Amino acid sequence: MTVSENGDGSTALTLTSATVGEVSVIRVMGLLDATTRDQFADYLAAETAEHGPDMVIDLSGVSFMDSRALGLIVHQWQVSTGRGGRFALTGVEYSKTKVMWITGLAQRLPLYDTVDEALAAFGRPA
Repeated sequence: MTVSENGDGSTALTLTSATVGEVSVIRVMGLLDATTRDQFADYLAAETAEHGPDMVIDLSGVSFMDSRALGLIVHQWQVSTGRGGRFALTGVEYSKTKVMWITGLAQRLPLYDTVDEALAAFGRPA
């Protein structure tokens, strides 16, 4: 688990992961914005290096996401698929990730309601 704190000591971002077969399932809790982007980028890079390109990112715990974080997610999607891996996002809520719809990426990124649905689409039971 990786935790970033705001200046007031509250948690800005918590990232946890588990591996299901060869798929990294990353759960995101908190803010995905300029203040947490580097932490998120480092975490995704470490997961890819350790477990390979197959990845599900669960955004159900995200309270807000900005365009910088979306750019990082798109980059990870390109890295994963460019290396022959599978990539999916789950738990995406419009009210917290509006930037995904504003940019039109919600229609292009592989979105699933749940981690189990994404893993099933990968041909992997949860």
